[in-house]
Amino acid sequence: MSVLTVSFLVCLLITLWVLRSSHLHLSFTADSNLSGVQKFHTIAVPRVGGIAIFIGIFVALCVRYFENSEVGLFGLLLMMCSLPAFLSGLTEDLTKKVGVKVRLLATMVSAGLAGYFLNAWLGSVQILGIDNLMMAYPFVAVAITCFAVGGVANAFNIIDGYNGLSSMVAVIILSGIAYAAFQVNDYPIMIAALAMIGALLGFLVFNYPRGAIFLGDGGAYFVGFWIAELSVLLTARHPEVSKWFPLLLCLYPIFETVFTIYRRVVLQKAHPGMPDALHLHQLIYMRIVRPSVGGHSDAAKAQCNALTSPYLWILTALAVIPAILFWQYHLVLKGFALLFAVTYVWLYWAIVRFQSPKWMHLRGI
Repeated sequence: MSVLTVSFLVCLLITLWVLRSSHLHLSFTADSNLSGVQKFHTIAVPRVGGIAIFIGIFVALCVRYFENSEVGLFGLLLMMCSLPAFLSGLTEDLTKKVGVKVRLLATMVSAGLAGYFLNAWLGSVQILGIDNLMMAYPFVAVAITCFAVGGVANAFNIIDGYNGLSSMVAVIILSGIAYAAFQVNDYPIMIAALAMIGALLGFLVFNYPRGAIFLGDGGAYFVGFWIAELSVLLTARHPEVSKWFPLLLCLYPIFETVFTIYRRVVLQKAHPGMPDALHLHQLIYMRIVRPSVGGHSDAAKAQCNALTSPYLWILTALAVIPAILFWQYHLVLKGFALLFAVTYVWLYWAIVRFQSPKWMHLRGI
């Protein structure tokens, strides 16, 4: 049985169990705060979907270990390294007392563990000047690797705002990683990517479109860490894979994070960690989807929630498709990265100024 099938079925069953037993744990696992500026659900929802994803991948990799010990051990070691990132996020889900700085630091610790046990270090980033520093001073490479992994994990937490958004974005990105790993015959990375895809699809059965369960910080940080580490390992183990390949794959969550920091610090003169409702996905919800659907009932809000995510799936695919096509050519990938950044900024300001393209607005709903 394939690793994707096993992780899908196990995650599906664990998620179902979490939902069916919610009356026993909802008091400490639910996201009951419905009033925050970044809250768009209308009832208390369990935010521990990361547990089901973690268990689904673990079982699938254990099964694979008995079929191919080398491939299984690789995945299980990566899971071990992910524990600080996953547990810090899960603790926040359960206690609401773990700040973003602690979670970011824990994810960097996970990156350090992966670097030590799996030799997952960035040797270069194909940027003149920085590459010279990384070669001359190994600690710079270590610092950049840990910062990059922590940043990507945090980026997935930032975009985790609507049903199916972060999860399906991760599936699209992981499909690109699995494709490139197949091209270079790196089956441990390909199997690890497929295991996460299967678990995410099992989770999505209940997360999209109804939003019966959320990833939570534990799930978001775990998924982001997994993608970041597979990206680092793919480029570290295969020099023919451009360092800009995984960057373009993950450019939507990464650029969302960078643009948010710029917007808050430079434009609003506010703290970069101050929550607001001005992310691109929130603007699409408020200024494109809701006016098209209309109504203020819980059913209308739930429908708007589900209809928002596909816009960002398409945006993600616009970066992933050229990344897959040109995974070896860093100059071409840099060009598409620039094009994506320009497109994102243009789209953002068009929506802010109520000048979004007509084709983005839904009809006949």
